[in-house]
Amino acid sequence: MKKVNLLFFAFLLLVGQVVAQQIPASLNATLDGYSYPYEVKYFQAEVEGKKYKMAYMDVPPSKQVQNPKAVMLLHGKNFIGAYFNQTIKFLSENGYRVIVPDQIGFGKSDKPEVYYSFHQLAQNTKELLDQIGVKQVAVVGHSMGGMVATRFALMYPELTTKLILENPIGLEDYRLFVPYKTLDELYQTELKRTAKSIADYHQSYYTSWKPTYSEWVQVPAAQLGHADYPKVAQASALTYAMIYQQPVVYEFDNLKVPTLLVIGQEDRTIVGKGYIKDKQKLQEHGQYPQLGQQTVKAIPNAKLVELKGVGHIPHLEATQKFHEALLSFLR
Repeated sequence: MKKVNLLFFAFLLLVGQVVAQQIPASLNATLDGYSYPYEVKYFQAEVEGKKYKMAYMDVPPSKQVQNPKAVMLLHGKNFIGAYFNQTIKFLSENGYRVIVPDQIGFGKSDKPEVYYSFHQLAQNTKELLDQIGVKQVAVVGHSMGGMVATRFALMYPELTTKLILENPIGLEDYRLFVPYKTLDELYQTELKRTAKSIADYHQSYYTSWKPTYSEWVQVPAAQLGHADYPKVAQASALTYAMIYQQPVVYEFDNLKVPTLLVIGQEDRTIVGKGYIKDKQKLQEHGQYPQLGQQTVKAIPNAKLVELKGVGHIPHLEATQKFHEALLSFLR
């Protein structure tokens, strides 16, 4: 991956200059004051006997379509539903109803201190779909959203028409090579995040930088100085533990729905990479070209699209190619 000019990042973060909109200097745990590209609604999700706000966008087709099919987009760990803005627009223009939730613990949703599990996130999502009257849906999951989408499809195969995994994490079991960290250690790591460390991390997602990506650095950076940040940090630590402790890699052969894997070939993502000191292990893992090949063989009825010269987020870095592959598979 090419190194990003951090002075450029610092400048962006200082002046709050983005292509899409002006980012507030400070954002609370639920990103109040920051606008999503479409209307945000709320669903009351029940977790451990309490109700929490789960934010979502529900975007109808932009042209009149009789009984439009639904597509659901599930975000990654370090992202929010808003980063799907181009894909939402594309799908809507092609006659689809598009549902984009922020999972509990992320984005504009509440961030309770609870035990997080992919089963719980999948159940929350299913109950949201029940409330808005969606009986069948194609599920697109990016990064951590791929793990949520996989669990959703395993739990609710009758509801899932198709499964699309976009550079999902969880294609290997991180427990086998990433050192274990206690929840407090994870929390302390989150508390030490800075605008520069967020920018450094985001640079690894792409093969080259574009100013349009800066919004996804500035939004989390704007939360750092807010009084709510410890709550955000705690939710981030808890969901890191969820990813580490709850692999889905051993269950791919149980999937019953047609599945598309879209894999940017330059991706080298490892959850917990910073904790790995063994350089040999860093070379052996996070190799998405090989992981894609392994996974497509493990999933019945699966198809693989390999995108050369593309990193961890095809829908941002190779938008047209991703959309072409997505639409072709949906149709």
